[in-house]
Amino acid sequence: MATPDAVRHTTPARSNRDIRQIRLPRIAETGSAVWARTTESERADMNTNQAPAMSWQESIFTVLKQGGVRQIAYVPDAGHSHVIRRAQADPEIRDIVLTTEEEGVALVSGAWLGGQRAVLLMQSSGVGNCINMFSLLQCCRFPFLTLVTMRGEYAEFNPWQCPMGKSTQAAMEMMGITVLRASVPEEVSDLVSAGLDAAFEGGQQVAVLLSQRLIGRKQWEMK
Repeated sequence: MATPDAVRHTTPARSNRDIRQIRLPRIAETGSAVWARTTESERADMNTNQAPAMSWQESIFTVLKQGGVRQIAYVPDAGHSHVIRRAQADPEIRDIVLTTEEEGVALVSGAWLGGQRAVLLMQSSGVGNCINMFSLLQCCRFPFLTLVTMRGEYAEFNPWQCPMGKSTQAAMEMMGITVLRASVPEEVSDLVSAGLDAAFEGGQQVAVLLSQRLIGRKQWEMK
């Protein structure tokens, strides 16, 4: 099993497959940092046996691919699972698993310095972890795009998701990030495309929030 030091010193020359083989054991070792906000049902949704994606989920990947995104950083999340799997299968895109969301802010900034476009995928509960790191974006004026799946909104069953869910947009706007919100499938492609252009053509910092109602009501079995 790779050590944390081995992970930190992984060279860019490695393939996507090699990187996943190194990073995933680290996730298992620090599972509390990554999976603390997910349930067993959400983790199961990340399996490849998940139902076919809705068209708006595929449209997100299409926009990112056509927009020249070459790195996608993420903490595993059921709402982003389709885009994650598509990135993993695409040899032109490097998917990068994070142990915590604020790592992604630094990672996408570094990608830009290295000449590549990168996007951060996270859940609303992870936004709070990024607040201090967002200072990097403001001080250095890096372009930034994140796609955020929302919790704590429509038919939320977990009270721990509600405080950050209610504060996500305000927290990001206070840190100078422009927030766009997609509430219906027809809005998704256009808003993600607009966010991509605003970030990488206009030099802005942008978040596209994917509403909990858009993602769909979770089905839970009472035991």
